[in-house]
Amino acid sequence: MSRAPLFAAALGAALLLAGPALAQSVSLDLGQAGQPGATARLVQLTALIGLLSLAPSLLVMVTAFARITIVLSLLRSAIGAANVPPNPVLIGLSLFLTFFVMQPVVERAWEDGIQPMVEGRIGEMEGLERSAEPFRSFMAANVREGDLSLFLDLAGLAPPGGDAGKTPGKAIEAPWRALVPAFMVGELRRGFEIGFLVFLPFLVIDLVVASLLMSLGMMMLPPSAVSLPFKIIFFVMVDGWRLISESLVQGFAN
Repeated sequence: MSRAPLFAAALGAALLLAGPALAQSVSLDLGQAGQPGATARLVQLTALIGLLSLAPSLLVMVTAFARITIVLSLLRSAIGAANVPPNPVLIGLSLFLTFFVMQPVVERAWEDGIQPMVEGRIGEMEGLERSAEPFRSFMAANVREGDLSLFLDLAGLAPPGGDAGKTPGKAIEAPWRALVPAFMVGELRRGFEIGFLVFLPFLVIDLVVASLLMSLGMMMLPPSAVSLPFKIIFFVMVDGWRLISESLVQGFAN
């Protein structure tokens, strides 16, 4: 059987089905050519698309995700179980804990900025500014005074209100270019501090097991293979996942 008729029939069917879709058009109203508002609308649209493309980075920079994922990663390293829990599980737990912590902030951002912008009561830029203010308040409540002062000095900026970082009311007046990196540095520090405290009991178990194996003359037996079951049962008995989740959630101020 010749393939030419089959190919012609398939091509004809594709053209018939695609006809309505090809006939449709998408229009984007940027204003009349030559009017001052057309350029402004184009710039706003470009800024909005760029902001949406940075959404994954913003999730890490201005939320609780960085501290949570660092602590959970260090916890897995302390237990010593390779790829257990796997990365998708750790990232999923980090995301849900982040959403739990950030829910009041996201609700305020929606009510103050996104919802009025969708309903057409305010413009796009004003809506974005309003929706960003709850995240600014969250970072101001959790930023450290020393970190904020450092980045203000590096940028050559005056402390807001003459008393930077001592209260959230003062830190919230800090510019984004200083507040965001100060918040991220503080989150990294707190994440490693919690990770150090999590490491200690598992390190003690490793040392005890290694000492027992050396005293028994079992130097050829890997201590990590022997200590892993003890570390797992210890973590289960103290209900470690609940303790870690509780301490991470309660460690943030909204």
